[in-house]
Amino acid sequence: MPEPTTAELEKQLPFCAPFDPRFPNTNQTKYCTQSFIDFYRCQKLRGENYEPCYYFQKVFQNICPNAWVEKWQDQMANGTFPVQI
Repeated sequence: MPEPTTAELEKQLPFCAPFDPRFPNTNQTKYCTQSFIDFYRCQKLRGENYEPCYYFQKVFQNICPNAWVEKWQDQMANGTFPVQI
């Protein structure tokens, strides 16, 4: 049986948000929030089918508490999200 390639092995592993030098501290709240904003801004600028935007979605889904994401999405739907996307 042939050895699996690196790409095949990476697909089997769960996504883990990589280190971002803009957010070097243990507290990842800003990284979480900025990734959420970056995802929706990217989709707004590039369209919903632009694949590189989904990197930001993977990051915020990986490091943000689900309750925060749900709250922010509700705020966006109601037009009360405190950041202009």
